[in-house]
Amino acid sequence: MLSAPVSPAAFPAAAPNGESAFGQPTPTKERDGLCFASEVRILIVDDDESVCRVIRAALARSEYKIDQVSDPAQVEAHLRGEPYHVIILDYCIPGLQSGQVLEWVREHQPNASIIVVTAYPSIDSALSCLRARTYDYLTKPFQVTQLQRIVTRCLEAKGLLRLSEAALRESLGTAIRERRKALSLTLAQMAQRTGVSLGYLSQIELGKNSASIETLYRISLGLGIKMFELFESVQMPR
Repeated sequence: MLSAPVSPAAFPAAAPNGESAFGQPTPTKERDGLCFASEVRILIVDDDESVCRVIRAALARSEYKIDQVSDPAQVEAHLRGEPYHVIILDYCIPGLQSGQVLEWVREHQPNASIIVVTAYPSIDSALSCLRARTYDYLTKPFQVTQLQRIVTRCLEAKGLLRLSEAALRESLGTAIRERRKALSLTLAQMAQRTGVSLGYLSQIELGKNSASIETLYRISLGLGIKMFELFESVQMPR
């Protein structure tokens, strides 16, 4: 799968005055271990309405406002409308040139991240999408969970979605525990390696206590990994 994520700096989620990139307030909502900076607006562009329904069902949650357009004659007009954070775009739409649609998106939705889906993958289309700085490129049929992960990762990169403090503690603790067990280390051995008390380590692994940067650094050394690798193993809730 071709993936060409764009720097989050290209898509500011919030302005200095506390408003979103679209000029709206950015209250934070927390649910299911996730914090949303604002309502997430998603547009699905696919001439197959059944595909649109599948994608809508896969992404259905109260924080997402999802629109769709299936009529090729309405695509440009829809793109001229309200701004979207994410556009899920069928690469081959009858009656439209793929390059022209991507140009419309760049012109009318400059802050949107594009996730391309296609039933006809090719090197040419993949390169075209890469040049257009699309966020990802999916081949139909795709796994629903795969699309969900990509959208979550995209929103995370845009600063619209993050783990809540409690969920981060739990996920980080799980990552530490799994790595320690993979090394066949007991908590007592880990405490000896890191100089962190056994009780404190236990609380961190259970997600009941936050660890300082210094403590996480010691734990990372004890696990034989760099600290950024520890955070890379943190998983978003599904």
